[in-house]
Amino acid sequence: MLLLLLLLSLVHVSVGAEPKVSKPGEYTGFSRPVYKEWTRISQYVAVRDGTKLAVDIFRPAQNGQPVEEPLPVIWTYDRYHRADVQKGKLVTQLDQEPWLKTMLQHGYVVGVVDARGSGASFGDVQEPFGIKEANDGYDITEWFAAQAWCNKRVGMFGRSYLGITQYLTAATAPPHLRAIFPEMALFDLYSFLYGGGIFRSDFADKWGRLVNRLDTANLAPPVDSDSNGEMLKEAIEMHRANRNVPALFAPLPFRDSVDRQTGSKFYLTNSPAQWLERVKKSGVAIYHMGGWNDLWPRDALLWYSNLSNPQKIIIGPWSHDDSRGFDLAAEHLRWYDYWLKGIDNGVMDEPPIQYYTMGAGPGREWRSASKWPVPQATQTKYFFSGGKSGSVSSTNDGTLSTSQPAETAGQDDYTLNYMTTSGTTSRWSNGYGQAFGYGNMLPNDQKGLTYTTARLTENTEVTGHPVAHLWVTTKAKDADFFVYLEEVDEFGGSQYVTEGTLRASHRALSTPGYNNLSLPYHRSYQKDSVPLREEPVELVFDLHPTSNIFNAGNRIRITITGADRDNASTPEQTPSPVVSILRNSAHASYIALPLVPVTAQDVAPATVATQTTLVNTPTPPKSYWPLTLVLVLAACLLLSSLLFVKLRRKAN
Repeated sequence: MLLLLLLLSLVHVSVGAEPKVSKPGEYTGFSRPVYKEWTRISQYVAVRDGTKLAVDIFRPAQNGQPVEEPLPVIWTYDRYHRADVQKGKLVTQLDQEPWLKTMLQHGYVVGVVDARGSGASFGDVQEPFGIKEANDGYDITEWFAAQAWCNKRVGMFGRSYLGITQYLTAATAPPHLRAIFPEMALFDLYSFLYGGGIFRSDFADKWGRLVNRLDTANLAPPVDSDSNGEMLKEAIEMHRANRNVPALFAPLPFRDSVDRQTGSKFYLTNSPAQWLERVKKSGVAIYHMGGWNDLWPRDALLWYSNLSNPQKIIIGPWSHDDSRGFDLAAEHLRWYDYWLKGIDNGVMDEPPIQYYTMGAGPGREWRSASKWPVPQATQTKYFFSGGKSGSVSSTNDGTLSTSQPAETAGQDDYTLNYMTTSGTTSRWSNGYGQAFGYGNMLPNDQKGLTYTTARLTENTEVTGHPVAHLWVTTKAKDADFFVYLEEVDEFGGSQYVTEGTLRASHRALSTPGYNNLSLPYHRSYQKDSVPLREEPVELVFDLHPTSNIFNAGNRIRITITGADRDNASTPEQTPSPVVSILRNSAHASYIALPLVPVTAQDVAPATVATQTTLVNTPTPPKSYWPLTLVLVLAACLLLSSLLFVKLRRKAN
């Protein structure tokens, strides 16, 4: 009989055992979903200055009651409502971020807090990313840690604004904050709002309208104790004092511009980057997440490159509100299981950098690295040349090659066209909720200057930070320059890859107080501003980082325009001035592309499994049926033998 029980236990193990898998985007066998229910309550929590913040608390439950066992807490500081009422139905963060349900099932408490001055919280917002929001993060973290149902280990999650406030909170070093997972989060406020000195007016205006509407018109639900909504009404009245976003930033065109209302140099006091050293000293574990088509891929890499905390970073092909093809539940669970539950799942044993290469073959898209920029990348100069590429009817249809120009007087003249645009579904507009997708860039190319390679004879990978070097002359005192890196297909369609911008008067280079990845840095103080003269000047600026394989048979194109009317604010001059891009032996304009060697396997269907697979293709379950069948047959034979012996004894 003991042999039978042993055989039956082997059958059970062989059929029911879950293999242990822990790699980016895939996680099984290390922890189990033990709860099928959860409860939600909403209440106010007062922070140190007495401001009451609205908090939703979701707790795992059994038989309708929250479990009393102390569990880890993960929470977020939400600028866009912790919950909403849509068509009479309550829509919570769990509905907007379904992966949070997985966290509850695995034994985590989830908290969602309306930021001060928003939702149902009291207070107002006079200075985003300031000391008050940082202190709020500290106070809420420690409030969670003090609750009987918390095991004293707290983490944070969230994207965009909800990612930025994680860095702010970490900078205050709450004793019980162990790990954060900021997604698509800003590093340098000035470099975003005034990239190269050019105002992202469309974003400031549309995002400002969005938050104003959320703060004062589209009301969040009241907390449970506010049954008649009187406290919510009081909070909304306080929100009406929030600073108007476009009105705040439009008068601050330089990094050291002074805000008249507060008297502060806003970009120097309220940029998330100012918290860098304090975040580092906190020692909080950080999982940075970015996207090549996001607003802030450079920012994610700057956070990572300037911190010595336990950390990881992943950058996918995503825009601001997209992370398709990646299991957020699995990755958050891996991260928090390790840091908040002490489960040794190997998440910190992997290469710290995971990134997606667009255009790579199936199974080869995801790469890993231990350093950034990746050591195998070589900055290669592609020079602007005359002649005709025959690929586009642009102002000049110039060529692009690795051969330095020999001519002594080459240049391309361009009358600024203020109707050029990268479209209304750009990476910038996606940041405030618009759909994302550039489509064919050819119409924009035709209105600008272009430099296009011949058809590529081999696949060409660009991974890292392209850097533009433009030699220009003009009679105008200033001009804006937008440089686009594009891939031209065999039919002439042009696909957006990345871009960079610079207002010529902001061209002075300096050194920031942090690791800028050896990229050109424009301090953009007011005293640094230098108008253009009719003599040649060099403009040096980086494009947002990318990882893309330009396929053999396609072309690489650089397009230069003087405006992006749907996404940025360029002062129009009348008549439109002429700018000249110089491309001669004395003043050679070029784009430096970080090229990485490409193997045949990188673009062909993979024939072997890659080291790291992030795409959520389920791993086929191992087949245990042969072993199970043998064990079942053995058990049947044993039972038959025992029954035969027993019958013989009775017969005797």
